[in-house]
Order: sequence, then C-alpha cells, then structure tokens
Amino acid sequence: MRLSDLRPVLPHSGPWASVYVDTSHTTEDAAKHQELTARAATQQLAELGASPAARDAVYKALFNGPDAGPIGRPPTSGKRAGRAVFATDGEVVLDVPLPGPPATPMTTWSALPRVTPLLRSIGDPTPCLVAYVDRTGADFEVRDDAGRRETGQVSGADWPIHKTASADWSERHFQTAVENTWEQNAAEIANAAHEMWQRCGAEVMLLVGDARERKAVRDRLPGPLRAVTAESEHGARSTGSGSARLERDIAQVRAAHETEHVREVLDRYHAATHDDGGGNAISGVPALVEAAREHQIDTLLVTPDGQDTGREVWIGPEGDQLAVRSTELQYLGAARPAPARADDALVRAAVASGAEAVVVSDPTAAPVGGLGALLRWPANPH
Repeated sequence: MRLSDLRPVLPHSGPWASVYVDTSHTTEDAAKHQELTARAATQQLAELGASPAARDAVYKALFNGPDAGPIGRPPTSGKRAGRAVFATDGEVVLDVPLPGPPATPMTTWSALPRVTPLLRSIGDPTPCLVAYVDRTGADFEVRDDAGRRETGQVSGADWPIHKTASADWSERHFQTAVENTWEQNAAEIANAAHEMWQRCGAEVMLLVGDARERKAVRDRLPGPLRAVTAESEHGARSTGSGSARLERDIAQVRAAHETEHVREVLDRYHAATHDDGGGNAISGVPALVEAAREHQIDTLLVTPDGQDTGREVWIGPEGDQLAVRSTELQYLGAARPAPARADDALVRAAVASGAEAVVVSDPTAAPVGGLGALLRWPANPH
C-alpha cells in the first residue's frame, strides 16, 4: 500500500487502539453481528487497559459500519470482508475496509498503531489507466482500490473511417484516406494516453477495443508506457460494454504489476547485499533503526511473521525518534521513551521520511529476520 495513506497517524502520540475484525456478515441478522463485533472489540480493549475514550470511538466506528477513506472503499454487501480501525485520543484516525477477512483478527493497545498487518492485507493498490479505444478516439478512466473515475477522452477525425469493397481507382484512393485517418487517430490517442498516464498517477495501462485498434495505438506509445501496457479483448468503447471478464483482466494487470514490483525490489536488495552492492542494502534491527533516524531508508522490506518484526525498540513522539535502548533515545532528546514493535516503529519512520514499503510474503526470499531496507545512499560510503 502507499505509505502516504498512513500520514494521518503521524501527528498523534498514542497510545493506540488497533482492531482488525471480520465483517463478512451475509445473513439477515447482519446488524446484530455488527453490534456483537463492536462489543467484543471494546471488551478486549478494556481488558488491555485502553482508555474509555478510545473504546467508545472504536465501538461507534464498528457499530455504524465502514466509512470509505483514501485507502479503501466499503465492501459490497454479502461478500467476504474485514475492517481495520485505529483510534487514539478518543478519535478514529484511520478506518480501513479490507478486501477480505484479516489473516489474524486482533485487538491491541500499544504505543504505535499495529499497521504491519494492514500492509499485508491491502498490498500495493496499483492504479491502472484503462483506455477504451476505437477508430475515432478513446475514453479514459483510472481503476484503483477506491473504484473507478473517468479522467477524460480524446476524439480524432471522424471521416473517412469506413472502407469499401470496390477496386475502382477512386475507391482505392478513398481507402488510402481511410488508412491515413486511422493512423492519425491512433497517434492522437497514443499521445493523449501518454499525457493522461503521466498526469493521473497510474502505473500500468490496459487497452480495450478491437485488436487492430489496440495494436495501432500500442505501437505508437512511448517505450516506457508501452512496457507497462497490456491489452484486453473483453470490452469496447461503446456504453455498457463492460463485463466480468474485463473486470478480471483489470484485476490481473494490477496484481501482476504488484508482483513484478516486489520481485524487482527483492532483486535489487539481494544484488546489493553482495560484496559489490556498495552498502545500499541492510538488515538487522540496529542497522535499520540507525538508518531510519537518518532518513536513509528508500524502501523498507517487511515480512510480517519474521522473527525480528516483534522485537522491542524504543520510540519518541516524532517519527524518526527510535532507538534500540531507551537510554539512547533519551540522549537523542525524547524525554519519555515508550516501547514499541520494531516493524511498526520502522513503518512509522518510513512514513515520516517519505520512504516506500513492500511486503515480502515468501520467507525464503525475505531479508534475515524479516526486516530489511534499500538505502538512499550507502551505509558505508567509500
């Protein structure tokens, strides 16, 4: 997921109530189940010593149902789903609908919000630019976890666009004009798609329409955009042409890009851990803590079940205030250090410094201990 979506947590010092619940209520008594879920969560928070204000905020959020924020959208009724709610100071700061039930439902009361399970649940919501093309132009929309939003259209020449079957010279001349019109329109669509892709923040593009028109546009795209462009035969520019197969194609394009991005990060990480890597990759909590304090982390790698993720570190009120020992943090200016999990402290530091984070699900490819980082500059410059 985009760590910028977690920026609302930075101004708050905690402690935090973090609640991950299954909200897959498919029966007619869904409202009753919702109330029971809210009561159970607040009871667990009470047993953990959470403040009454935090408990009340969580109860109201879970009882009243999901409220879509920048990270997700309310799930369709009747489908498997979950919620992640984070509250402090009597306020729900983040309320995130999950695409499915949490892998491990949990309720915690701690110095920092338990956001690492959220990274695993949400993944990387790759925005996809969808271009519905035909011979006269294209309609564009962006698809991401927030749904669908139209972003514009482009119209080319509308005459001549239809060929005839005649072999007459004048008709052959007309057919040449038709070919020229198609090529001109394809070039205009490609230029518009490139501008739209740069402006809308999408990371991949899907061309929808007839095979000939898709190919004509794709051949005219700039190289970087063409490299992240896929095609779908399930749909057209005409109104109401969407289908379940097209939705599947969009989901597959987004998921494939996410998988490829994680693989590319891992390749860079493992290459940098070799002797010739220049010190641009690190692992181990002490090294990561030091790099986080210096805003040196470019990409944080997290394996949620790694042995180092739950290791205790110490934090102060600012995102870059963290240390392995409380005395060290006091020396750095934090008057009242608080214990926190290493993974949550490092994620908070990454949010504060504008770094990226990826979740590594494969333990065989993960950094030692489950935590690692690619750096903005070498750890040991020569």
